[in-house]
Amino acid sequence: MNPLAARAFLLRATEPPAPAVDAFVAAHGPVDAVERIQTGAAPRSVLHEIRDPEPRIDEDLAAIDAGHYRLLTPEDPDWPHGALRGLTEQGLGAPLGLWVRGTANLAASSGAAVSVVGARAASQYGEHVAATLGNDLAAADVTVLASGAYGVDGAAHRGALLGSAPPIAVLACGADIAYPQGHASFLESVAHSGLLISEYPPGTKPIRARFAARGRLLAALGVATVVVEAGKRSGALPIAHTAAAMGRHVYGVPGPITSATSAGVIDLLRTGVATPIAATEHIVCQEGIR
Repeated sequence: MNPLAARAFLLRATEPPAPAVDAFVAAHGPVDAVERIQTGAAPRSVLHEIRDPEPRIDEDLAAIDAGHYRLLTPEDPDWPHGALRGLTEQGLGAPLGLWVRGTANLAASSGAAVSVVGARAASQYGEHVAATLGNDLAAADVTVLASGAYGVDGAAHRGALLGSAPPIAVLACGADIAYPQGHASFLESVAHSGLLISEYPPGTKPIRARFAARGRLLAALGVATVVVEAGKRSGALPIAHTAAAMGRHVYGVPGPITSATSAGVIDLLRTGVATPIAATEHIVCQEGIR
């Protein structure tokens, strides 16, 4: 088994995040790690994270050979080691590999990338701000990272598609699955000009736990995170806190205090997790990415 096949095996065998497996692979290499897992010689904490000890990867490898996807691994030159190191340091588990559609270089793109996240049930104001930020960031050659979801994330990507920097969508399902279905053509546009990336092998369906796991990648791959709108229980808030824990800047877009989708952003600003912004210039100047 070569390192690529070993990574494909591990991505099928685990349910991200898998911090114990991540650390074990870092210590032993993917091939030796898989051999130890298969023989039961790995530590109990590692074996506990193995959900399928005998995954089938023939179709995955065939899809790679056919050029349908790339399987980007830490052994590749365009793996974003610096961006993802914070996940390991925080005990959150770096991805064991990333399934990719698109031709952009992930390491280069993430070096000047900003995650734009927020409410799915965004207001007209929120979508307008997100689209404007996405467009202005891309025009400044800053990569826009988002989930491709309805609301703020999708609006940010639509704005970014009009700029020069290729956008990146981080998925909570296989890269062959259009989710949400209403964004199928839009996600194809992202794949054509930028990247679709996922920890999950082709055919993997989205479930609640995978949205949370996906969030840590959005936090890690951006040099900064912008929260446009978020309610008290918004999934954007854990992303912001994860980014802050890794030492990344977090920005919040102020909204009406009468709006429920302002409540989460207000809390981020009130507690000092986020810095208020009103324009793209506030981000690119602070981050030194212009």
